Amino acid sequence: MDNDELVRLALRARERAYAPYSNIKVGACLLAAKGRVFTGCNVENASYGLTACAERVALWKAISEGESDFVRMI
Repeated sequence: MDNDELVRLALRARERAYAPYSNIKVGACLLAAKGRVFTGCNVENASYGLTACAERVALWKAISEGESDFVRMI
């Protein structure tokens, strides 16, 4: 998968972000070595320490589905 497609998927993920406090929406896309793709968006919380960035969300999704070898993150 090329970078343009990964960027397109990250932008789509950004649309699902929950950012009522900062109004800054972020999307990320993670490409696993086996070719699977995982997206994530930032999720804010009133307690800022509990806020999750888009990159972590994508990584957590991938790890929770058994992936541990990654090629690229956008």
